[in-house]
Amino acid sequence: MAFTCGTGKHRRPNRVHSTTTSAVGVAALTTTGVIGTLAAPAFAAESSVEQTGLTQAITIGDSVADQIDAQAFAQQRAADEAAARKLAEQTARKYAAEQAAKAREDKERAAREAERKRLNTFVMPITGSYVSTGYQASSSLWSSGSHTGVDFHAASGTSVHAVGSGTVVTAGWGGAYGNQVVIKMHDGTYTMYGHLSSIGVSVGQTVTPGQQIALSGDTGNTTGPHLHFEARTTAEYGSDLNPVAYLRSHGVNV
Repeated sequence: MAFTCGTGKHRRPNRVHSTTTSAVGVAALTTTGVIGTLAAPAFAAESSVEQTGLTQAITIGDSVADQIDAQAFAQQRAADEAAARKLAEQTARKYAAEQAAKAREDKERAAREAERKRLNTFVMPITGSYVSTGYQASSSLWSSGSHTGVDFHAASGTSVHAVGSGTVVTAGWGGAYGNQVVIKMHDGTYTMYGHLSSIGVSVGQTVTPGQQIALSGDTGNTTGPHLHFEARTTAEYGSDLNPVAYLRSHGVNV
C-alpha cells in the first residue's frame, strides 16, 4: 500500500528534494573527477593535481627541482674549478719565484767561492823553476851580509808571474835590485820581484795569480840573470819573511 503525505504549511517537500539532489550531484561530480578535468591544459602540464574531496592541491613537478639542483651544482663546480686554477697559478708563481731566488743565491755563492779561491790561490813566480840561492845565505855580495830573499833560476827574458792576487805598489828602478816590482797581497803581506829586464805593470794596477808582470833579467847588483824574490811584512827592505815558507803556507810546492 502506498502512503501519500498531505501537504501543509509545515512541509516543504520540493526544497528538501532539491537540496538533496544538489548534494548528490556535487558528490557525483567530485567522485567521477569532473572538477579535476576543469584545469587548464598548460597548467596541468607543469603540475600534478592531487584531489582531496572537494579541494584541489597543486604540486610543482620534479623536473623543475632537478633543473634548479643541476644549475646550483654547475655553479658550485665552476666556482671550485676557478678557485683551483687560482691556487695552481699562485703555487706556480711562488715556485718560480723560489727557483729564481735559489738560482740567484747559487750564482752569488759560486761567485763568492770563485773570488775566495782566486784570492787564496798562489803560484810559482816562474813556472817550472827552482831555488838556486836560498834564504839568508851568507855572502859579501849583499850589504846585509845575508840573502833577504831567494833566487829562482831563470834565463833572461823568462816570464815572471804574480804569485797571488794583489795591487802593485812599486814598479821601477830599485837600486841594487835593478828593475823591481812590489805587490801588496790581498792578506796584507808584500812580495818583491827583482833584477827584471822589463816591467809590464804599473803602480795601482791589480793583478791575479799567474798574471805576467815582468821578464827576468840581470839588472842591478847581480852576477847573472835570475829572479830575486822576497816576501815581506811591509813594502820596505828589511821586513823580509822566509819566501819558501811563505809560498808553501799558501799551497805552492817549492
